[in-house]
Parts: sequence; structure tokens; C-alpha cells
Amino acid sequence: MPGEVAAEVPAGIARRSTPGLSPSRANDFLRCPLLFRLRVIDRLPEPPSAAAARGTLVHAVLERLFDLPAGDRTRDAAVEMLPGAWQTLHTEQPAYLDLFDATEQWDAWFASARDLLDTYFRLEDPNRLQPSEREVFVRTQLEGGPQLRGIIDRVDVAPNGAVRVVDYKTGRSPRAGYESSALFQMRFYAYVLWRERGVLPTLLQLEYLGDGQIVRHEPSEPEMVTFESRVRSIWAGIEDSARSGDWRPRPSKLCDWCSFKAVCPAFGGVPPTVPDGAVEAAIGIAPTLGAAPVTA
Repeated sequence: MPGEVAAEVPAGIARRSTPGLSPSRANDFLRCPLLFRLRVIDRLPEPPSAAAARGTLVHAVLERLFDLPAGDRTRDAAVEMLPGAWQTLHTEQPAYLDLFDATEQWDAWFASARDLLDTYFRLEDPNRLQPSEREVFVRTQLEGGPQLRGIIDRVDVAPNGAVRVVDYKTGRSPRAGYESSALFQMRFYAYVLWRERGVLPTLLQLEYLGDGQIVRHEPSEPEMVTFESRVRSIWAGIEDSARSGDWRPRPSKLCDWCSFKAVCPAFGGVPPTVPDGAVEAAIGIAPTLGAAPVTA
């Protein structure tokens, strides 16, 4: 079945977990097939990003905040969690310690994390909430396709059974009319929950801590059917690239933020050679015999 790991994986290539698709990796492929390949198949390391580290730090604090009893979930309590959360983060990811050289840079970075927490408390009062789940891993097997999986920041369940899916974003909200990429992620979560639990979330809520905006969306069952078709189309594109070896880049303005420009042919670079068996090990799809990788 497409999306399953082949029974035999060539020597030297480690068998990975069940091939799957997350909203982030789906967006990677739509943005640039070569980006998808370098992250999923080659698994090239990427340098730590100050913005990404700050986002992970703030997410960790907001998750732990709800360990406190209602009434104690204050802004000051959240700020006091920052040092402990940072200690855990850089212990798990030592490369984060190399983000800055000067003390002033670290001070500004921590101040920006506190600012994001300030914005969170302006958006909602956590003392009035009792999340059903936090940082919940969800997955479902798409028949004839990959396993769909992801991690939801928060799931709230109202007394009447209504489900709200909440995701924190530490960047700024998209301009009006450009919400499709972010809502793709939320529809992805809604679809997986709908398939696995038989309950369609009533509300999808994105909280943008970068500018204090909230984007809300109410999904419908017909929308979920359309979304499944969209995911199948994306996976079909991944299958075609895997079989043909055509992972050519798709240049855009987002290239300025890409970690792989040095090996991208659109910028004069040369991607690494894909090891034999790496494609099957990563996504369970065998390249067509004799197909040469296409990256230009």
C-alpha cells in the first residue's frame, strides 16, 4: 500500500517510523519539493533559529501554565517559568546556546519572549479555561495513502461537548486573504480528530502572539471531504516526485529564510546525492528503476 515502509530496506539505511505526512511537511512540499526532500529524505541539519527557539520556549510555558490551579495562572507565574523552560530546552537542544554571543542579545531575546506572554494574557484568561488536552499527538491512517499526524497545542471541550482546537503562533497574523496556509494546518487537525474520534471540532482558533490577533474558523463535514481530496492530491505529488526523482526547487520570496540555499541549484548549489534506499526508508515509495534525481 502506498505510504507503507517497504518490507526490505537496503543495508546502511535505517528503517524509520511509519511514513506519514504532517501539516508542516505538506506545506513544505507545496512550497518547494526540494525543501521537502532535504528535510524528510536527506534529513539535513538546520542551524538553530532565534525565532524558532523563542516559539518553542513560549509554547512550553503555555503548556505548563495549565498545570497550575485556576487562579494561579497569572502573567507573573508564566514569566517565572521561563528560566526553567529554557534550561530544559537548551539541555535537549544544546545548539540553542550558540544563538547569541553578547549578553545584551540574550536579554533582548528573553524580553521578546516575555512580550509574547504579555500578549497571550491580553487575548484570553487561562484561569477561565480547563483544557481537555495539551500538546496532544494525533494521527490517522489515510486509506491508500500516508499516515496523517501532528501535535495540537490545546483541545478544549465545552460542557455541551463542543470541541475547540487552539494553536499558538508566536509570529504575526497573515494579511487578510492570506490565511490559507495557517488554516490548512488547522483543517488538518480537524480532519484527523474527525476521522479518529468521530467528532468534528466546532471551532478552530489560531492565537497570534506576535500582534495579538485571533483567527477563527468553523469547519464543516463537506469541507473535510474536500480537505481529504486536497491531502490526497499533495501525497500524489510526493509519490510522483519520489518515483521520478524530480525534486526540483520552486524559488519564491521565502527562499530568503531557507536553511538550504547553499545546496540549492536555484542559487548555484549542488544538493547531496540521495543514498540508495533512502526514499523508501523515509516515505515508503520506491523510485522508478533508472530514474535520476532532478533538482534543477
